[in-house]
Amino acid sequence: MSTAEEIVKAVGGPDNISNLTHCATRLRFELVDGSKADADKVDAIDGVMGAVPQGANHFQVIIGGAVQTVFNEINALPEMSNRKQPTDEEVKAAARAGGVRGKAAWVDSFFEFLSDSFRPILGALLGASLFITFMSLMATLHVVGNWSDPDQAKLLSPTWQFVNLLWKSVFYFLPLMVAYNASKKVGADPWVGVAIMAVVMLPGFANLGKLESAEKLTVMGSKITIIDILGVPLTIFDYSSQVFPPLLMAALLGPLYKLLKKAIPSNVQLIFVPFFAMLIMIPLTAFLIGPIGVYIGAGLAQLLKTINDSSPFIFAIVVPLAYPFMVPLGLHWPINAIMINNLDPKNLGYDYIQGPMGAWNFACFGATAGVLFLAWRDREKQMRQTATGALVAGLVGGISEPSLYGIHLRFKKIYPRMLAGCVIGGLIIGIGGGVTTNAFVFTSALTIPVFNQPILYGIAVIASFVTAMALVIVFDYRDADQRAAAKASRKGGRPAAPAAQATSAGAAEPADVDPVKVEACIAALGGRGNIASSDGVAATRLRVKVKDSSKVDATALADAGIHGAAEVAKRVWHLVVGQEAEAYAEAFAEAYTSQTAQPAPEEAAAPTA
Repeated sequence: MSTAEEIVKAVGGPDNISNLTHCATRLRFELVDGSKADADKVDAIDGVMGAVPQGANHFQVIIGGAVQTVFNEINALPEMSNRKQPTDEEVKAAARAGGVRGKAAWVDSFFEFLSDSFRPILGALLGASLFITFMSLMATLHVVGNWSDPDQAKLLSPTWQFVNLLWKSVFYFLPLMVAYNASKKVGADPWVGVAIMAVVMLPGFANLGKLESAEKLTVMGSKITIIDILGVPLTIFDYSSQVFPPLLMAALLGPLYKLLKKAIPSNVQLIFVPFFAMLIMIPLTAFLIGPIGVYIGAGLAQLLKTINDSSPFIFAIVVPLAYPFMVPLGLHWPINAIMINNLDPKNLGYDYIQGPMGAWNFACFGATAGVLFLAWRDREKQMRQTATGALVAGLVGGISEPSLYGIHLRFKKIYPRMLAGCVIGGLIIGIGGGVTTNAFVFTSALTIPVFNQPILYGIAVIASFVTAMALVIVFDYRDADQRAAAKASRKGGRPAAPAAQATSAGAAEPADVDPVKVEACIAALGGRGNIASSDGVAATRLRVKVKDSSKVDATALADAGIHGAAEVAKRVWHLVVGQEAEAYAEAFAEAYTSQTAQPAPEEAAAPTA
């Protein structure tokens, strides 16, 4: 069975998948019934770095760099083409269920809008960042001059000017890419969104500012060019690299598209919906939305710059400390937009956020390196594979998601170790007066030369990396039971494995369990009649399916000696029991099996003939 087939089976089969998308490293499932997805089975699949249930019906599978391949393989499966599609009512019900960022649906929708507007172009941005790194390296070696300054770049040889275009194309046309994704997200024709945004990027639009009737004005300290169009002043901007104008445009285009579809008969919608959408949105974007977007981007950038200028020391520490909490919630996307906006020569022409952000990224990678060291030492094959893939994705590509979702969010003890690395790296950058860059890059080992103080930045990120790695190695990332399991496996000369696997292979005997504890646990779970099934899912964990979760008493479970208890899905409980996991599973199985096999009390008491 292929990886794609195993994943589909583990999430509940093709009929349980209502929607499937992917980002740079993760498969993102929307499921009909989230309780049918088995995170432990997904974790055990070769090529999978981790599984992250989100909310009731959202499920993410961390793959790493091969995510596009696995995504295509899943969609190519015959059973996926024949799967049951959700009804409109089911889709609406799922939408009403809310998001992972809070109870307010609009909050979740807002961050999903930002995320989906940028996520599909991460590959292009990553590719461009490597071209930027190459140009920075050439400048450091004095092979080329100042390649990042538009005026200085014109002095390069034709060959190097061409090479410089390899990264410029991505950022010049970034507004069109964002317009496409954002328009698609809000349900409008994405190509109509591109067409609207493209108008203000035409050379002819910029040339309007060169006409004799154009006026040069100073507004809030900034010089702008305006020209009268039918009695209305039109502000001329260079919209290349801008991200806020296409976001605002798409946010209005979506509702307008829905309104036009309601008002225009279906047999002529193909012609007149795009026509009226463009007729309304092009002037609105050129005269109002575009300038507002430019000013919003510049204002946010100036606000953060003011904070950085007033206290670069504090700024350099706060940014890496905030990012570990912002990334899982999707709150980093607006910051990414500000970074890109900062780099625009018409604004700052450089960015001051990516340097401190690098401290967080390398602390994240360092924690992963610590986990990898322990996984090698303890012969934990699956974690070794997960950590290796995550570390390579981080150090080479600057991508933190495989580490974050595949490891760090699953083991809470990692976060304090990682945050210590963030503080150390930020502290060094702050003491050094801050670090800037002239390009948008993914903060990896390859992009260190891009920063204006590469030695200072290099020392800071190495310190972040080493600190987090050392703390994870010394203090571990697992709880006491997990460490004991790993220690026992080392002494036994065999790798740690899930209890279920060990039993099937005949490699391990279950540990003895106190019958009194078993009876206490059964009672806390609602009695024998409430247990539907039980099995060991790891060396120290037990999965119990119950008939009625309201009968489960978590406090009583703790009193019975259970280290931890959590309902991971509807009527599915995970119990942390230590080395006796398999023994507990067998004892529970005997209990509920005997319960179903036993006669009723009145039958048992009846005299025999």
